[in-house]
Amino acid sequence: MKNTTKQTNGAGSKRFHRAVDGRMLGGVAAGLATYFSVQVTYVRIAFAVLSILGGAGFPLYLAAWALIPEEGSEAAIADRLLRHAGGATTS
Repeated sequence: MKNTTKQTNGAGSKRFHRAVDGRMLGGVAAGLATYFSVQVTYVRIAFAVLSILGGAGFPLYLAAWALIPEEGSEAAIADRLLRHAGGATTS
């Protein structure tokens, strides 16, 4: 399944977000596939190969999941956790 919608920042340039539609786990692979206009299967295979050969795929996926905001949101998970840990309230 290929997601063809792209998020823009209002100035016409596309932005990377974790996808809500077509995701299996956190939406990282689906978001990358949408951003680069490739099939999501290729991105998932790349993460699997990176995980098997050297073990970098899983940590990269986790980092992307924590640092990249979900589609429709401006704040990443890590940003929200840091704000919460620092005592700041979000509304």
